[in-house]
Amino acid sequence: MSIQQNIQDLKLKLGSAVTLVAVSKTKPVEALREAYAAGQRDFGENYVQELVDKHEQLPKDIQWHFIGHLQSNKVKYMAPFVHLIHGVDSVKLLQEINKQGAKLRRVIPCLLQVYIAKEETKFGFDKQELLAFAQSDLLKTLNHVQVLGLMGMASNTDDESQIAAEFHELASMFATLKSNTAPNFDMRYLSGGMSGDYPIALKAGCNMVRIGSTIFGSRNYEP
Repeated sequence: MSIQQNIQDLKLKLGSAVTLVAVSKTKPVEALREAYAAGQRDFGENYVQELVDKHEQLPKDIQWHFIGHLQSNKVKYMAPFVHLIHGVDSVKLLQEINKQGAKLRRVIPCLLQVYIAKEETKFGFDKQELLAFAQSDLLKTLNHVQVLGLMGMASNTDDESQIAAEFHELASMFATLKSNTAPNFDMRYLSGGMSGDYPIALKAGCNMVRIGSTIFGSRNYEP
């Protein structure tokens, strides 16, 4: 099937309450243009330079999501235009995003990445760190970031019960933090689920999914 048909099928399955982020890392601009023609406006990239390059080449009403592991020294390159940074996995990184936002007089939307997987290769806040930060005075000083929710990546396993438990843990933290009244803290998005596990994430309560191969196919475009 075509990219356009894949997107239309996915949106029917997801419904209007779920935000579909098309994971376009390593995909050529032509493939993104096809998705754009199908009405897709949210695209996710893992590499800052690739994100910047594609932003320059594609229509300016695209909402760019950064979904990879982000180094502090790369924030400045995408700070002027990024729509949402998913993988904020430390207070230090959030402070750098706030610093760059202040320079631009822009509030930068972010999701806090939560460590839910049983894998050492994943990043994120653990439950205790997250709850402590959400209640800290430090959060109130970050006037140029807006925390709009949480993001999590489940373990890479065939055990669906384990994946479900991890997404339910993420959803539980999301529900707990909804009562936080800090002005720059609004639990709006729960980003979880990729091509292989998004139905499980949706059942757990996620309302944003990051899907690549189901849209663009599994071909690797990297040189």
